[in-house]
Amino acid sequence: MTLSVAQIDQQTDELVGEWIPLSEVAKRLGLPTGRAKQLLKDRKIIGVRRDGGEPQVPAAFLGADDVLKGLPGTLTVLGDAGYDDVEALRWLFTPDESLPGAPVQAIAAGRHTEVKRRAQALAF
Repeated sequence: MTLSVAQIDQQTDELVGEWIPLSEVAKRLGLPTGRAKQLLKDRKIIGVRRDGGEPQVPAAFLGADDVLKGLPGTLTVLGDAGYDDVEALRWLFTPDESLPGAPVQAIAAGRHTEVKRRAQALAF
């Protein structure tokens, strides 16, 4: 299986804000780089190529020492709803007044079940 990493558009790039190279993700999580690549392959996190270099991941996807609890499940639900990686990033980082804030902020705040429920509704 090859590593599939999307190209990012400027609007989504700006919406996400802070990005971390995959090698830094590996360091922060205390993983070998190969294991961090596996997180991308397994769609536990989403990575994009921004400047033709190594894949980069939104900084908001990481907690203190792990991927945000609830993020992998939310990414699976979004994928099942037909969202590609860039569309999933846009949805996760677009502010929603009813949450309040962006879905990724709600996940970070421990409200991942609510976010997943909203993502499931997108499939209908």
